[in-house]
Amino acid sequence: MGDNEHLERTEADGIYSKVLRAGRRTYFFDVRETRAGDYYLTITESKKNTNEDGSFFYKKHKIYLYKEDFGNFKEILDEITSYVVDKRGEEVISERHQKNFEPQTESLVSNQVKSTTDSYTDVDFDDI
Repeated sequence: MGDNEHLERTEADGIYSKVLRAGRRTYFFDVRETRAGDYYLTITESKKNTNEDGSFFYKKHKIYLYKEDFGNFKEILDEITSYVVDKRGEEVISERHQKNFEPQTESLVSNQVKSTTDSYTDVDFDDI
């Protein structure tokens, strides 16, 4: 499961909820009830931030998703996530996750691989 953590929680009113902790972000999936007694879903992203004085605060964003939109939402979410994984794989590649990250074009990467196999550098380990 990696750095992500899935948790279940129960609301005081007994409606179902789940929590996904992912680094500095936490996602809350909460089933809520309308005045008419029907259910809908709220998805809340909470991100931990730091004030200049070192104290913490949480920035939150919320999406309300109603039952009539579940099918289309799920279909598009599945399509988009599959597209991303198909094009870039599941490995995380970003400046935050890799020190000294430098974006490279595909041709630059293939030229570097080719040049490293064509020549070798002598290394003198006595200097270490």
